[in-house]
Amino acid sequence: MTPESLAGRLLVASTTLADPNFARTVVLIGLHSQEGALGLVLNRPSTSTVASAVPQLEDLVDTEEPVFVGGPVQSSAVVMLAEFEDPAAAGVLVLGRIGLPAPDATLEELADATTRRRVYAGYAGWAGGQLDAEIEAGDWIAQDALPDDVFSLEPEQLWSRVLERKGGQYALLARMPLDPSLN
Repeated sequence: MTPESLAGRLLVASTTLADPNFARTVVLIGLHSQEGALGLVLNRPSTSTVASAVPQLEDLVDTEEPVFVGGPVQSSAVVMLAEFEDPAAAGVLVLGRIGLPAPDATLEELADATTRRRVYAGYAGWAGGQLDAEIEAGDWIAQDALPDDVFSLEPEQLWSRVLERKGGQYALLARMPLDPSLN
């Protein structure tokens, strides 16, 4: 049986996930199939601004907007998520009107076709069956994504907010301190 695609959904790292690259992360899954999965960590702003790290994109985002750490794979690759008014400029739509630009889209076309944009360095990737196994092991909690999750103005709070929104035992988990011994 083929697992259901998680494209367009969030994966919230459980507190038992041991990989430090993903501790308390929220990942938007862009592609998910039997061949593997690709996603972007939404809640890891770096200390570098787009203006300093990727100056060619500074006209598309606020000058002080940070570059986000999208994941540990190809950390020098630049990836942009955008909300498209004109979906023709999108290469892949992930969540409603939010997606990745077409590879041949010019900066002018993106400026005209999009309303919100966020820049990432690297991405998260999984080989075929790997993500499904991690979910089965309890490393990730799947949750429906909202457009505002992608462009959160408080990304450091996203992990807790998404878990609280899920409710029940997850709302309790959302309040768990980084170091439970300090509780």
